[in-house]
Amino acid sequence: MTDLTQSTVTQLSKLLAAKEVSAEELAKAYLDKIDAHKELHAYLDVRPEETLKQAKEADKKIAEGTAGPLTGVPIAHKDIFVTKEWPSTAASKMLEGYMSPFDATVVERLKKEGMVCLGKTNCDEFAMGSTTANSAYGKTLNPWDKDAVPGGSSGGSASCVAARTAPIATATDTGGSIRQPAAFCGVTGIKPTYGRPSRWGMIAFASSLDTAGVIAQTAEDCALVLSSIIGFDKRDSTSIELPPEDLTIDLNQDIKGKRIGVPRKWLEKLSPGLKASLEEALKKYQSLGAELVDIDLSKADLGVPVYYIIAPAEASSNLSRYDGVRYGHRAGKYADLLDMIKKSRDEGLGPEPKRRILIGTYVLSHGYYDAYYIKAQKVRRLIAQEFDNAFANKCDIIFAPVSTDAAFSFGDKNDPLSLYLSDLFTVPGSLAGLPSMSLPCGISDKGRPYAFQLIAPRLQESSLLNTAHAYQLVTDWHKKVPAGY
Repeated sequence: MTDLTQSTVTQLSKLLAAKEVSAEELAKAYLDKIDAHKELHAYLDVRPEETLKQAKEADKKIAEGTAGPLTGVPIAHKDIFVTKEWPSTAASKMLEGYMSPFDATVVERLKKEGMVCLGKTNCDEFAMGSTTANSAYGKTLNPWDKDAVPGGSSGGSASCVAARTAPIATATDTGGSIRQPAAFCGVTGIKPTYGRPSRWGMIAFASSLDTAGVIAQTAEDCALVLSSIIGFDKRDSTSIELPPEDLTIDLNQDIKGKRIGVPRKWLEKLSPGLKASLEEALKKYQSLGAELVDIDLSKADLGVPVYYIIAPAEASSNLSRYDGVRYGHRAGKYADLLDMIKKSRDEGLGPEPKRRILIGTYVLSHGYYDAYYIKAQKVRRLIAQEFDNAFANKCDIIFAPVSTDAAFSFGDKNDPLSLYLSDLFTVPGSLAGLPSMSLPCGISDKGRPYAFQLIAPRLQESSLLNTAHAYQLVTDWHKKVPAGY
């Protein structure tokens, strides 16, 4: 029998609809594969009894004829989304064993569609990091090369999709945490427009940046599942009030004449191998009839310093709630209330959250707020305007690198600054709130995937996915699977 775990979401949807496979059979196949590849540590919590219970409910819907296209399709959820049936920890000791009384809106909507949860995936603690080595429960490995980082913070989600232990996984992107791990693991990841997916039930890092998305094998899969995620949520004050949209409708539109903006100065910063792969991808787009246009994104180069002022500032505010009083870890021994809060936060939080809380508290403090935080917000506006001007006057989509090279090895970037600089190409789109996605486009001499990203104007996910799908119809990089998986 064909290995079901090699199938895309679209293929699984058709198999389930035709009753060629049951949701329970499918769930068991993935659970067996997860168990066989525990070495990756992509999952933090797997509960087969809960997964099989959901699968049986899906089979019932299919038998009754009330199933939708996603009913019975397995999915993994990043441990930033709260779930009723699985612990929600944000990969932190601060929330160890926490069971939420409700599901996040993203989880709730996919559950309503009949998707079957396989478990919770590992991530950097409170989504703070670029390697998934900041998890309080141990690092996730990259199935392409176990010495290479899987990226972060959604490294668990990217690793499990790359290893085919899930056909698709939810993820979050604050400054590149969907696109970078998807790139490093050779899979497809999309971050929609800020405000289109609800943040309700997402454990907060930086509230003006956090965006839910998905990591899958193909752009087609992303379009199918993302259509069920986006949509107005009255419980989220930052949710955009728009009607639902079927993002699969325009997938197969011809991209002839579409103007693709290329920030050539960004390409000069890449390793020779990655640059050659991106140039090949641009030639593919030209062969499809797209027009390449040179653009300047010089203000976007300020994205890293701006991001690492704004994001820690918001993190310091969001993480202040973890004090050992309301919920979360509480120290066992303490002298008084202040001592309890100090010890609870010291024991419950890892080095990276502490570092960002300290930076954020500093830039928000009296005397530094105007000098740093307000100035960063002004530059953020300039970066957004630069993107707006490029889309208004020169191009329809922007083609850019995700990183300067393929995945680096664990230990290669030990100091925080070098890790922060690895977000150079992803944070500008996040600061501007733009939809963007990562696509595999090659493999390095070391056997590690190469990728590029596409960035679209706000609310133009349909055009973004169409441009991505057109590339994947004429290439097969997204079909590559690491050896042994």
